[in-house]
Amino acid sequence: MTRKILILTALASELNAVDAPDGVEVIYTGVGKINAAATATAAILQRQPQLIINFGTAGKINPAVDGLLDIAGVIQRDMLAIPLAARGVTPLSDEPGRYASGHGNAVCGTGDSFVTTSDPWLVEQGVDVVDMELFAIAHTCHRYGVPWRAFKFITDSADDDAADHWNDNVHRGAALFWQALDRILAN
Repeated sequence: MTRKILILTALASELNAVDAPDGVEVIYTGVGKINAAATATAAILQRQPQLIINFGTAGKINPAVDGLLDIAGVIQRDMLAIPLAARGVTPLSDEPGRYASGHGNAVCGTGDSFVTTSDPWLVEQGVDVVDMELFAIAHTCHRYGVPWRAFKFITDSADDDAADHWNDNVHRGAALFWQALDRILAN
């Protein structure tokens, strides 16, 4: 029996569902952590997957990375409840402030903002790329005991030109992702 795999991605412009291999379902979450968490919860409860894979676009913080990255860990870059908790940590919660996929070596910082300027905190945390959905998906998977993976395609340098570069490159990572998925399915 094959594993039931769901691909969660924010937008159809990032990944076209008709290109998915047989037995793999693509679900669009919409942009942001609330949309991603709500969609991931419904997908887990309704479809009971054995694996959720998030594919999406990202801005790069680490100038040494490029292309498609297999994400090892994710933090929440915009949880800012100081003095109740340090930046990135949800106050008064026992849930992790960082989630690990068990794959890859890149770190993603998730937040409900499109990053267009440098942020020293991200560099201090070892963040390679930034997105707007992964932390919510990883958190939901953790809560329901579903393994997750994530692949992020770098579209921009999280700078003043990020929006223009994202628009130009949003569609360029899909073919690389499908190739990575083929390798996962072959194992």
